[in-house]
Amino acid sequence: MRDPHSPRDTLLIVEDEPKIARLVADYLEGSGFTTHHIDHGDDVLPWLQKRMAGDLIPALVLLDLMLPGTDGLTLCREIRQRWPTLAVIMLTARVEEVDRLLGLELGADDYICKPFSPREVVARVKAVLRRSQAAQYPGTVNGSNLELDDDGWRALADGNDLGLTAVEYQLLKVMMQAPGRIFSRDQLMDRMYRDHRIVSERTVDSHVKKLRKKIADAWPEREIIRSVYGVGYKYQPEE
Repeated sequence: MRDPHSPRDTLLIVEDEPKIARLVADYLEGSGFTTHHIDHGDDVLPWLQKRMAGDLIPALVLLDLMLPGTDGLTLCREIRQRWPTLAVIMLTARVEEVDRLLGLELGADDYICKPFSPREVVARVKAVLRRSQAAQYPGTVNGSNLELDDDGWRALADGNDLGLTAVEYQLLKVMMQAPGRIFSRDQLMDRMYRDHRIVSERTVDSHVKKLRKKIADAWPEREIIRSVYGVGYKYQPEE
């Protein structure tokens, strides 16, 4: 497996079964990606840290749940804390619903159960990368532009500043990084408040309400922050 100097198409496969790792790598490389394989959980974070130091962080991590050394869930948690925008897809033979939910609560972008089709893995990887890369560039909302300015902490709708607070900006940014993904209130709180302060779910609802109003002031009759009853919220720029 090649390990190139450009991180844009580099994928890290963390899998302790050589045959599975090789099969997945072959299909991904056949689709134009470059892969690097790690088979022990303890080696993952040092490898990522070294790549980060050289500005060579990969585009995505395919992460097995059951690994020798540090397990996949622990690694997912650490990756999310250190590199919040790094995409993670979890691979596992454990299909219990509690594991599925726990993996996603820890910040995994997707979850694939073994046995799986390598073609499905390639399709899921491409879908996750499209979502994760969407927030790095101006967004399109029904033909209009929604841009995030990290330097000024501003959100611009067709060039007009929405006047967001720091928390509202962070809330919008989190959801724009994964269009269509449903975030629970707990997940949004974790990403909005990095100091892990204790706030109520009503606080999140209040921020979402204010964010929606400011977007509606710029774009009347458009609802791009959607409520999902009993679950949370999602950013959905188009029908």
